[in-house]
Amino acid sequence: MYAEGVHATAVVHSTATIGERAHLGAYVVVGENCVVGDDAVLLPHVVLYPGVKVGQRFFAHAHAVVREGCLLGDDVVLQNGAIIGGDGFGFAKTAEGWRKILQSGPTVLEDRVEVQSNACIDRASIGETRIKAGAKVDNLVQVGHGSTVGENTLLCSQVGLAGSTVVGRNVILAGQVGVAGHLTIGDGAVATAQSGIPNDVAPGAVVSGYPAMDNRTWLRTVAAVNRLPELLRKLKSQG
Repeated sequence: MYAEGVHATAVVHSTATIGERAHLGAYVVVGENCVVGDDAVLLPHVVLYPGVKVGQRFFAHAHAVVREGCLLGDDVVLQNGAIIGGDGFGFAKTAEGWRKILQSGPTVLEDRVEVQSNACIDRASIGETRIKAGAKVDNLVQVGHGSTVGENTLLCSQVGLAGSTVVGRNVILAGQVGVAGHLTIGDGAVATAQSGIPNDVAPGAVVSGYPAMDNRTWLRTVAAVNRLPELLRKLKSQG
């Protein structure tokens, strides 16, 4: 679909290595010491900062950005506007205001990861941020610095992971789930839409609500809340 070759307006550093049959579109930028695998497709305005390494059959839609030193495996897909390795939200309070903490650790995407439009996966302050093989990250998801997302996990639209969250394999976090930092979500867990997770979640658990609790308990709680006006009327009539 995309012919092999480098567009005349693309800027490729002389130290970069471009694989066979790669397609680099208009205004693509490939920085110093980058490595781009065979059969890669970089569509217009994609930017790879210095030291980025991407594997075979990498496909980056227009305006995707991969920051310095990040590592991407084979068959990775970045949709429009995905940002891989942007600075983590790290600041220290001082008398003069907020002082920025250096975010030096890379983001690593393993094989077959897809990151959809305008999602942001932050780089780490120390260590790394890692999205493991086969995971899928939906539009407008935020993965905080130093987090790990397990194999074949699904992060649906507007999920937010605070820093240093560990998410197991085959987890599903439905739309707008929020996860506090420095906690673990076990393998195979499911959080329904708009759940707020302040504590660890056991493997295989299905949780809902805020604070997130067992889904069946949450459903009974919501049903009881909906009956409160009726119960109040009964109490007043008996009083």
